[in-house]
Amino acid sequence: MAATIIDGKAIAATIRDELATRVSTFHSETGITPHLAAVLIGDDPASAVYVRNKQRACEKTGIKSTLHRLDQSTTQQQLLELIDDLNHDPDVHGILCQLPLPEQICEQAVLDAVSPDKDVDCFHPENVGRLAQGRPRFLPCTPHGIQQLLVRTAVETSGAHVVVLGRSDIVGKPMGLLMVQKAQGANATVTLCHSRTRNLPEIAATADILIAAIGRPRFVTAAMVQPGAVVIDVGINRVDDKLVGDVDFEPVAEIASAITPVPGGVGPMTIAMLLQNTLTAACQLQQAADH
Repeated sequence: MAATIIDGKAIAATIRDELATRVSTFHSETGITPHLAAVLIGDDPASAVYVRNKQRACEKTGIKSTLHRLDQSTTQQQLLELIDDLNHDPDVHGILCQLPLPEQICEQAVLDAVSPDKDVDCFHPENVGRLAQGRPRFLPCTPHGIQQLLVRTAVETSGAHVVVLGRSDIVGKPMGLLMVQKAQGANATVTLCHSRTRNLPEIAATADILIAAIGRPRFVTAAMVQPGAVVIDVGINRVDDKLVGDVDFEPVAEIASAITPVPGGVGPMTIAMLLQNTLTAACQLQQAADH
């Protein structure tokens, strides 16, 4: 029996509609339009597409977006000065630095420089620490998007064994932190695997929910999936001018109970959660100003 396809595009559209209503209500109550400032350095085509998609989604939701385009030769000091300006701009609620950054710029220094109150990607160490303690200011966009896919397709996570393939700071680690919380869409038992994990295929095959974020095209084969498992594919890899995920989709879809496609699965959800965090930031900053 073929797996149910989890339509991230449709679920993200629903979330954007919900957000548009909330943004409108917030604006009518406060006169404030949530504002996301994006910083794009250089001319990496993939980064440009991501930023353009985020800007379009902002417009549809009623969120203001501003793009700061910087030259590939921009110095770290120049970028830090721009971030400092955005940190102190009361009209800006969320700051997004599109990764990857050019080699002359230290990524960690830049992410640490963004105000934790405007860190809508949830990359600042303070926000990561708050997530670990179960009292988040923001939820990381891709992991939260995955969690929403599970919740909104009625996948039971409480007590489930979730295996995460990949330990990046953007997906793997925060995914584990999110799924282990005492919360709706969580309460799972989490195993975090990576390139040094022994018996990785065997461990993957014990998952009730398998989340692949390992960055290798079609890495997850049917032999690595327990029959009836839910498979979430975070990967985006270009192979022969075609976008493929980290999961070998067709054979795995014959075994899994539900699976996300690439494209059209996790990607749209990441952007929807970024918009949600921007609204949250605007609300929190407004509450702080009122007090």
